[in-house]
Amino acid sequence: MPNLVPPITTVKHCMDYKARLQELEPKVTFLMSLYLHPNISPETVIEAKKAGITGIKSYPHGVTTHSEHGVMSYEQFYPVFEEMERQNMVLNLHGELPPSAGKDITVLNAEEAFLPTLLDLHRRFPKLRIILEHCTSAAAIEAVKSCGATVAATITAHHMFLIVDDWAGDPHSFCKPVAKLPSDRRALLKTVVSGDPKFFFGTDSAPHPAETKRADRFAAGVFTQPHAVGYVLEALEQAVELGVLKAEDVTKAKLEGFLSRFGRDFYQLKDESGERTVLSKSTEAVQDILRSVDGTLEVVPFRRGKMVWTAVLK
Repeated sequence: MPNLVPPITTVKHCMDYKARLQELEPKVTFLMSLYLHPNISPETVIEAKKAGITGIKSYPHGVTTHSEHGVMSYEQFYPVFEEMERQNMVLNLHGELPPSAGKDITVLNAEEAFLPTLLDLHRRFPKLRIILEHCTSAAAIEAVKSCGATVAATITAHHMFLIVDDWAGDPHSFCKPVAKLPSDRRALLKTVVSGDPKFFFGTDSAPHPAETKRADRFAAGVFTQPHAVGYVLEALEQAVELGVLKAEDVTKAKLEGFLSRFGRDFYQLKDESGERTVLSKSTEAVQDILRSVDGTLEVVPFRRGKMVWTAVLK
């Protein structure tokens, strides 16, 4: 996620950030990306590819956390996208248009309003690998399906639970794009177990300090990382109980595809770790709040106080 302060717009900044992450967890393979910004040029793309950077992420101006330097118009970046095609890099899209009273665009339809942009970029750059990140609507699912094999999408764990009523009453469930209607949630759940390789897991986990999720700050983001895989299992289990899915829809092969294989294949990565995820029912509820060792930072996890499946790598 390159939307730091300041945003990651240079290869050096990106590689310095990767080194910091690697110190925290040497066993993780970090796929680094740059922030799509006027400073990014075709020459930057070539330099980034040589450095092992995976892609570039686009944040439309003003639609989410730290998107103040985001895209106003995609036309100026066409030469960048052409070079990304040549270098086989990934364009990650936060798929929303900025709210506009004149065009009747709000948080509820900002994603759907963006979909023509996705389709246009795919038409202009058919070999460019594009991921519509954290899609939230039935319309987004259908748009991605209508594209060729170079377009995919991620689905988060929290969007498998949430609808508009949930985040409207709980700032800790507020994220961008916002959760939509029950029909959209049903579409996401059915897509997760569809076995379609164009859709795979992306957490979009955001550990915003609790104080920024309150009062007038209201930062966009949901913290799911400690239980991300477990949340997916919990959401699917609830969907079966509610009759949205059938038990036979949730198979080991489909879970492996959605949680691991489909994303790895799209990113053209090899499975070299030999690790496997073991899932089990937890006997403890999600903590109400997480605190740093020195007590100066508090983060509220998603579905605090609820039971969730446990996922362990072995």
